[in-house]
Amino acid sequence: MIKSGDEIRQAYLDFFESKGHLILDSAPLIPKDDPTLLWINAGMAPFKPYFNGSLEPPKTRISTSQKCIRTNDIENVGKTARHHTYFEMLGNFSFGDYFKEEAISWAWEFVTEVLELEEDRLWITIYEEDEEAFAIWHDKVGLDEERIVRMGKKENFWQIGTGPCGPCSEIHYDRGPEAGESEEDVLGGEGDRYLEIWNLVFTQYNYTEAGEYQELPNKNIDTGMGLERVASILQATETNFETDLIKPLIDQVVEMSGIDYQKDEQSLTSYRVIADHIRSASVAISDGALPSNEGRGYVIRRLIRRAARYGRKLGFKEPFLYQLVEKTAEIVAAVAPDLKKQLAHVKNVIKSEEKSFLQTLEQGLNILEDILNNLKAENKEVISGQDAFRLYDTYGFPLDLTEDIAAEEGIKVDQKGFEKEMEAQRKRAREARAETSFNNGEIEKIYAEYQDQIEARNFTGYHSLQAKAQIVGLVKAEKAQKSLKAGDKAEIILTKTPFYAESGGQLGDKGVIKNDQFEAEVKDTVKKAEVFVHQVEVKKGKIEVGEEVTAVVYHNRREATARHHSATHLLHKALKEVLGEHVNQSGSLVAPDRLRFDFTHFSALSSQELEELERKVNKAIRENYPVETEIKAIDEAKDMGATALFGEKYGQEVRVVKMGDFSLELCGGTHVRATGDIGAFKIINESGIAAGVRRIEAVTGEYALDYFNSKLELLNQLAAELKTDPNNLLQRVKQVKKEQKELEKELETMKEKLAGSKKDDLIDQLEEVAGINLLTAELEDLDNSALRNLTDQLKDKIDSGIIVLASKGENKVIFVASVSEDLIAKGFKAGNIIAQVAKIAGGGGGGRPDMAQAGGSKPENTSAALAEVKNIIKENK
Repeated sequence: MIKSGDEIRQAYLDFFESKGHLILDSAPLIPKDDPTLLWINAGMAPFKPYFNGSLEPPKTRISTSQKCIRTNDIENVGKTARHHTYFEMLGNFSFGDYFKEEAISWAWEFVTEVLELEEDRLWITIYEEDEEAFAIWHDKVGLDEERIVRMGKKENFWQIGTGPCGPCSEIHYDRGPEAGESEEDVLGGEGDRYLEIWNLVFTQYNYTEAGEYQELPNKNIDTGMGLERVASILQATETNFETDLIKPLIDQVVEMSGIDYQKDEQSLTSYRVIADHIRSASVAISDGALPSNEGRGYVIRRLIRRAARYGRKLGFKEPFLYQLVEKTAEIVAAVAPDLKKQLAHVKNVIKSEEKSFLQTLEQGLNILEDILNNLKAENKEVISGQDAFRLYDTYGFPLDLTEDIAAEEGIKVDQKGFEKEMEAQRKRAREARAETSFNNGEIEKIYAEYQDQIEARNFTGYHSLQAKAQIVGLVKAEKAQKSLKAGDKAEIILTKTPFYAESGGQLGDKGVIKNDQFEAEVKDTVKKAEVFVHQVEVKKGKIEVGEEVTAVVYHNRREATARHHSATHLLHKALKEVLGEHVNQSGSLVAPDRLRFDFTHFSALSSQELEELERKVNKAIRENYPVETEIKAIDEAKDMGATALFGEKYGQEVRVVKMGDFSLELCGGTHVRATGDIGAFKIINESGIAAGVRRIEAVTGEYALDYFNSKLELLNQLAAELKTDPNNLLQRVKQVKKEQKELEKELETMKEKLAGSKKDDLIDQLEEVAGINLLTAELEDLDNSALRNLTDQLKDKIDSGIIVLASKGENKVIFVASVSEDLIAKGFKAGNIIAQVAKIAGGGGGGRPDMAQAGGSKPENTSAALAEVKNIIKENK
């Protein structure tokens, strides 16, 4: 009997393969070429171009098990039986092929015959006006009328704005009265009794701006079945969290913490949140996401921080989440195999982020302490909603923790104000998050219409930089045109083209499109709906659709770009050899004048590692390996050991680029004929761009030569400035540094002598405050050492007292405080005094009871800060 999550997934895919569906791997969680989505959030999301008609699918029937992320209900995760941020959606799709009868019949066949769910526990909901669906369920499938429940538009009609839409039919499983008997435990309710397991969407209408539902000529099927939900039924678990898709993670955390899973409601929620969020974060990071302060990076950061917060409730004070990544990789291996390949990288990212957050949490505690102190000073008893939300949003400080700590001080939190701020953030998120929409494909459709008019192998630029072609499309301001004239900035589509369109990090070609009466400069070449689009500025003449032209790519620019692209392949291989196989490309830019290569690695590269990389790449260049390309079946290419670049979508056939025995990658870009054509390779910068991601910038060919020459010129200029020969420059710099150090030492000695000469004058400023000797003074341009020495000298002159000196410099001030032993015994401590003083000058500090120092960023407040010492003495006397 089918039971495990892996078995359910495989059974589903096998079933629909038997129905003529093409089985595709799950797409990465990060949408490709779709700015409207933050994450892939449904099984249909990767297929939007097929649904809206801008691209032709590889087959009209497709089935997948798609990994998804949704965070709109993140606050409910762990508190309900079935809310998740990460989940798998099983789906079968028809693009103008089969429709309702097949979709409904196959769904029923799968749940009753393959999964063997009891028919008397299954209920069907349909859109109340969908008589066709009712007839199929009743007459074809044979269900009793009372088991087919009609529902309104809100429950059973899929529509987002204008565009394609249609009715739905859902399959629900009755878990029995023991699962719940509240008002919510009804079909379509939020209770736990009736579990929706499969939604069948019948996309048959186009909703117009005029409010009309027009029948689509090509109707589509989009279905979604939650794997975790079905697993909970077949494994007879109370919630999704006890299934084999999640429970092994909970078991591992239980073993680590020693606290029972169901000890109490807090523990239960904590375990579930941790297990859910580590799945999301791990798979998302393996798909290329990284923690940051915006976009999907912020989502990852929030997930890790929420999980870490709940870990504290279970007693974890040190990073622990990274230890769950291996178990996660085992659980999701069938749908997210890349996680296992990137274990070290994902663990490092999560550990680093969690460690950083725990430090941030300490910052939050300090800020909360300041808030409480200020409230007490002002005799207030409520932390504002704005302050509570700032702690939550900026420092990941949970509201309940803020409330607990505040309660110890007799202070409450404005919960309504907090919720108001939270709702404002949710609103901003909703407005920023574009849900799956077909309308964004309207512009793409303009270009998709040209697909049938261009040649099958329309890119000729691998072998020639010039081609004669016919104009099939002219587009200006996103509208098709019949002609263009001089001065127009527009787009041209040709039957074939030698121009490479921007892809895989390589910039698009530039050049000219011309004939005897017309000339346009190609400013860039891009792909839209898989059509090569030449973005041009018309220089002279007039052109019309259908005319013959000659397309010419700028030769020098293309050759320079090819040198940098081929160098990225050599660099990628060299990085793996020098740093390890965990290195993977996570982004690139290939331009005529430089290359930029982003890769997964968790620490800065040493000078020795950078030298080794350059040595390996330049050796491969000198070997002059031939650069060979072949078209291979994707599986054959992978069997050859070809490296597939992360995030790229590959068809059934791929282009393999081989550089001798050194490099073998899948790539559609343009390259040199042999590695020797690259000439030379020089790294000009290495930096970190995100947690776990480094960036190398380099130049090749003539640009490498220009780089060397510019450095040599700089060397000559420095030598001339220091009046020496370039060969003696290092020795001369050492000599200058030595002379500078001696001069600085002389200057400090003079400053100390000058300060010491002032001590008698300063003693005269001694005053008595509340029976205590106090000396405060404001000086100029003394460093910490000189100020401390002067304080010590003054202390020797005063048997009992408090000394606070300040020295102002440019944009800063430093303070030193000293307290005699007898006054320390009376409760005066230098560290406490200096902290209060420095705060007024925009800084902070501390130290021992007898001696302390601090700094401030507001020297203009120095006088006010020193004046505060008198208040401190009076308050503590």
